[in-house]
Amino acid sequence: MKALCWHGKKDIRFDTVPDPTIEHPRDAIIKVSSCAICGSDLHLYDGFMPGMERGDIMGHEFMGEVVEVGAENKRLKVGDRVVVPFTIICGECDQCRRGNFSVCERSNRKKDLADKAFGHSTAGLFGYTHLTGGYAGGQAEYVRVPFADVAPVKVPSTLSDEQVLFLGDIFPTGWQAAAQCEIEPTDTVAIWGAGPVGQFAIRSAILMGARQVIAIDRLPERLSMAAAAGAITINFEEESVVERLNELTAGKGPEKCIDAVGLESHATRSLDAIYDRAKQATMMETDRPHVLREMMYVCRPAGILSIPGVYGGLLDKIPFGAAMNKGLTIRMGQTHVNRWTDDLLQRIEEGQIDPSFVVTHTAPLSSGPEMYKTFRDKHDGCVKVVLKPGHA
Repeated sequence: MKALCWHGKKDIRFDTVPDPTIEHPRDAIIKVSSCAICGSDLHLYDGFMPGMERGDIMGHEFMGEVVEVGAENKRLKVGDRVVVPFTIICGECDQCRRGNFSVCERSNRKKDLADKAFGHSTAGLFGYTHLTGGYAGGQAEYVRVPFADVAPVKVPSTLSDEQVLFLGDIFPTGWQAAAQCEIEPTDTVAIWGAGPVGQFAIRSAILMGARQVIAIDRLPERLSMAAAAGAITINFEEESVVERLNELTAGKGPEKCIDAVGLESHATRSLDAIYDRAKQATMMETDRPHVLREMMYVCRPAGILSIPGVYGGLLDKIPFGAAMNKGLTIRMGQTHVNRWTDDLLQRIEEGQIDPSFVVTHTAPLSSGPEMYKTFRDKHDGCVKVVLKPGHA
């Protein structure tokens, strides 16, 4: 089969690789109908996440048709149309029973490696580093899904791929980011990053009843998409984020702040940018935490910081004293996808939201290497890329 494979920094190739096979009786094989490039994939593309090996198959946002099931998989049958969450879950461990699916205790098959890096292992993830299990990803024609009798979400034929594909990651991620904020009707919610996750966090915060939602970014197409949803926008290259937030909140600061950017954040001041890039270059920090610094500074005392943006390693110059003395609550983590999918699928079916709004580019899987560059550099107004295996 064909797949997009990692061969090093900024080197994604459309390779021929072996077809996946059933390895465990609970497995299923999925023929991929649509997959997507995620902002988290760019951390691998840009070389910021450790644990990648040449030839690893990329991608963790995918869906398709079940073409084979293991003997113990009684939930799925051949022909089922499913979206596959990016978190691999067993459904049986203590964390899964609590709904903490992104920290499943059994699905990371590289547990010893992850324990050394993180102290305790997280769940296995599709198409990510060997710290999260080294599983083959979904930017491919076929995928083996472990524990496939638990996580895959069956979706109706009445909805398009583009309407349901993002149930596997960015829609639940944006929703969880907002849910972690415990939004009240009087709240201002400020969201750094109006990329795909930020767009879903914006719409989730609005659906949850926030008084005002503010989107912070620098790209006109992203800011326009946020404004279309009803958000107030701030272009951080044209005005001071701190001053504008103070204007919009009568000097009190937003009650809730969401970091939908993660480890590759851009600084609004050149000295911050120079500092973080220099520290990265000398391996004195791995991640650029400018957004975290700014959120800790501007958030209203007793507020909440929600962090869906991915961080991979070590941060520097974090104003933790400010966060502590202001009594801020910090919530973060990979998404517990299956905690939210039933509710979100129902919202799609009822027409509360059509997730396809975020798609700006559709291309065949063979164009994946070029589309990684387009997505990474935000060329041609690119916000979200959907790839179609089998299309010319």
